[in-house]
Amino acid sequence: MEVIYNPHTPSQLTEKRAVHLLTENTPNGKKVQILLEELRAEYGFEWETHLIAIETDEQKKDWFLALNPNGRIPVLLDNTKDSPVSVAESSAILVYLQEQHDRANAFGFASSAERSQALQWLFFWHAAAPVRGQLGHFRGLKESQPYAIHRFKSELLRIFSVYEDHLSGRHNGGVPRDYLAGSGAGKYSIADMGTWPHVRCYRLSGFSDDDMAQFPCLLRWVSRIAARPAVREGISDRYTSRDNPEAVLRGVSVA
Repeated sequence: MEVIYNPHTPSQLTEKRAVHLLTENTPNGKKVQILLEELRAEYGFEWETHLIAIETDEQKKDWFLALNPNGRIPVLLDNTKDSPVSVAESSAILVYLQEQHDRANAFGFASSAERSQALQWLFFWHAAAPVRGQLGHFRGLKESQPYAIHRFKSELLRIFSVYEDHLSGRHNGGVPRDYLAGSGAGKYSIADMGTWPHVRCYRLSGFSDDDMAQFPCLLRWVSRIAARPAVREGISDRYTSRDNPEAVLRGVSVA
């Protein structure tokens, strides 16, 4: 998106030519944090992290809305270029970072067919994520909403079954896969990073281990990715605003 600064834009964003991440340790924030940590481990890539205390609605203020009119985290601001670039929507940020900074395609693909696979799986979860959000909403209401809970729980289980069938190789001659995209067993990519932070939180959606026992390949995929050092760093508490008040970004007060 076009970058527009206003008098309330924090100077940390305007004065330092760097890649800036505005985030909080939510599932959407985590997927970008993970890719950045992977890029650091692979290439020594560096960026500036700024935490947004979303419970204060900082992301609804004018300076933030000038970077992302939707008022959501994460946002990536790249002002290393002559014309700064602001990227909103977590999946779009993953694509931007992989295209711009993953020069050896460590987390992407050189072939158009495999790249298309990665984008398809990335977009599949991006479209499915609201189901998880709605399930959480109706489960959190004081008055029970059994129909809505059943509806969204059943749909989320169906979505999990799509991943299970794909990873098990059910539709590919029974050859199991390690990752969502790529030929053969697949390759760890932005498709996995964009999906994993949400799927790993199945207990928060009200699913028990017994509920998930029907998805053994999906659970192994969750564990496989969780074992990566950069993933563990990308979801660590250093990305949580309440634990790191010195990293919290706020707009400038103008008299």
